[in-house]
Amino acid sequence: MTVQAGTVIAETAKATPPRGSRRRFRLGVGKWGLGVYAVLAFVFLLIPIAYTIVFSFNQVRRTNIAWRGFTLDNWINICDQQEVCEAFGNSILVAVIATLLATALGTAMAIALVRYRFRFRAATTLLLFLPMATPEVVLGAGLAAQFLAAGVAKGIGTIILAHTMFCISFVVVTVRARVASLDPALEEAGRDLYASPAQVFWRITFPLLLPGIIAAALLSFALSFDDFIITNFNSGAAVTFPKYVYTAASRGIPAQANVIASAVFLIAIIGVVLAQVAAGIRRKRLGQNT
Repeated sequence: MTVQAGTVIAETAKATPPRGSRRRFRLGVGKWGLGVYAVLAFVFLLIPIAYTIVFSFNQVRRTNIAWRGFTLDNWINICDQQEVCEAFGNSILVAVIATLLATALGTAMAIALVRYRFRFRAATTLLLFLPMATPEVVLGAGLAAQFLAAGVAKGIGTIILAHTMFCISFVVVTVRARVASLDPALEEAGRDLYASPAQVFWRITFPLLLPGIIAAALLSFALSFDDFIITNFNSGAAVTFPKYVYTAASRGIPAQANVIASAVFLIAIIGVVLAQVAAGIRRKRLGQNT
């Protein structure tokens, strides 16, 4: 019996692979599957962008749905479709003004919420976060009802007010994190050196907050330029670029719209690449200096 038991145990040990090898096999499959999933997700996200760029070079007749041949005329004569350029200009105007207003107001609110204690501070914080959690349909409809009740004619002005309102929340969240990370001792050192409050802010506080402010401004600009739902509720007869693309999609988006979208995408990519290269150069210089 002892010999038979030993034989069975030996055969079982030979038939069963080591635990470490099974773990390595499972990890290998997991890494392989994760890579395939990442590639598929990346391709899925890039398909609409690739379609937009490719069809910006399409020879257009009536519609821009079927490929008819390569041409550069759409890039050379962007404003042949005057409505496209007008809509794009409106989107740029709205995004720039809304970004400036939201960044200025949001930065001031973020500093006040972090540095000062006042009544209803918690309620103010909650109210600032509500636009981020509210569906855009509800937010746009509510703003449209308010403008209607106040007798305000809808147009570029109401779009700017609406975009400023929902962009402020994102600015406050972004800048508030930067303000909370600042060391108050730096500002106290400036005051100890007889600097005025304005000098302390512009020479110490503002430069330290500038990266967060720029990030918040870029986020606000992107959100405002890309918004459709809130704009559609509060635009009236004014047409922005997303609204124009939506209404033109039923009959085929003009190639000039694809040109503008492709140019915006390429400019954003170039900006990100340049920022990363500049940051790498700065880190390299700091490493050499130390």
